[in-house]
Amino acid sequence: MIDIKLFHFFNDIAGKSFIADAFIVFFAEYLQYLVVVVFLFLLYVSYYTLQEKRRMFQVVIISILISRVGVTDLIRIFYHRPRPYLEIPAHNLLAESAFSFPSGHAAFFFALAAAVYGFNKKWGIGFYISAIVIGISRIAAGVHYPSDIVGGMIIGIFAAYATAGIYKKIYNNSQQ
Repeated sequence: MIDIKLFHFFNDIAGKSFIADAFIVFFAEYLQYLVVVVFLFLLYVSYYTLQEKRRMFQVVIISILISRVGVTDLIRIFYHRPRPYLEIPAHNLLAESAFSFPSGHAAFFFALAAAVYGFNKKWGIGFYISAIVIGISRIAAGVHYPSDIVGGMIIGIFAAYATAGIYKKIYNNSQQ
């Protein structure tokens, strides 16, 4: 039951103060938009060639689609894990109706981070940190168990590395 203990460790932060709850909600629900804008901005102002920018953008988008829309939603068709606040006493700061496992947010943002990391380590570390912050805050908000976040993380990272590998093979074959 380490999952439950870790859930309570993070979720017990919620409900203590308005300011803490506001930060949790911001990181769990709104940071995601800022992360996407930062990615697009960095890509736009970077010194990469237009072809390199396209490759990075394509790998990121395909990785996100595979992990979030493909694998995560496919798992949720067959495995119906209720949200923590529906099963155990928890502070619930967000309204979520979909099943809990795996975390779609974690799949999305870890796919983005891993795909970016494959092109730019410095940017990738920043995106990994934001993915971790989003994941932990979603636990604190009461909408995910830690194992939901870990499941989404594995799916996202695997999707990004698989996409990058396939994309690299296709790209290298088209160059010959």
